[in-house]
Amino acid sequence: MADAVIDLNADLGEGFGRWTLTDDEALLSVVTSANVACGFHAGDPSTMRRVCALAAERGVRIGAQVSYRDLAGFGRRAMDVPPEELADEIAYQIGALQVFARAAGSRVSYVKPHGALYNRVVGDSEQAEAVVAGVLRAGAVCDGPLPVLGLPGSRLLAVAEGVGLPVVTEAFADRAYTWAGTLVPRREPNAVVHDPETVITRAVGMARDGLVEAVGGEPIAVQARSLCVHGDTPGAAQLAWRIRGALASAGVRVEAFA
Repeated sequence: MADAVIDLNADLGEGFGRWTLTDDEALLSVVTSANVACGFHAGDPSTMRRVCALAAERGVRIGAQVSYRDLAGFGRRAMDVPPEELADEIAYQIGALQVFARAAGSRVSYVKPHGALYNRVVGDSEQAEAVVAGVLRAGAVCDGPLPVLGLPGSRLLAVAEGVGLPVVTEAFADRAYTWAGTLVPRREPNAVVHDPETVITRAVGMARDGLVEAVGGEPIAVQARSLCVHGDTPGAAQLAWRIRGALASAGVRVEAFA
């Protein structure tokens, strides 16, 4: 793929009170976009403020990582939330993060669903429409329409594009893919790729060639403008640096999309 360019994003601020999960400071030295937890699956006001300040200081784009209201389950449990209520909760989370982004001299630049919500809006039009409605409601405090980050071919991106929101496609180097281009559910065996060398190889293949090996061994097309580097795995920051180095060696330019 000529002139390949990719954004590196990571889920950050996923702590609560005295409990911490991600090495935010180290990862913010590597990534170009930060998906900041907005308090519904993780995060709290002080954590949000701190991550926004660090991101602004390092020129990293700030994104709202919105979720179902599921702090106990880390946002990974399936939930049935009425669309109007979900839209309000999405807008609420974006607005809360915007306060801290503005205080840091930056702004919320995009929105990405988390966990169960991310997976739900791949195929659920009603929930996807609710998420998009929430993004639109938050637009008044975010200087206009916010880009939506999501899985290629998802209902979320189709709905967002249909109402004029910018969309950004995303890939995961450390997640297993089905032949249909969707993520293997985390409850299934081998849903997460743990071997660092394999993750790095997959990252380069996705960014440079637009291909990844799906479950079963066949290559599938994965066209993505952003690559997620999960921050909640052991050695995440070191792996992220290795991925960035491998991308550079392969001639892939790393830069933010928003």
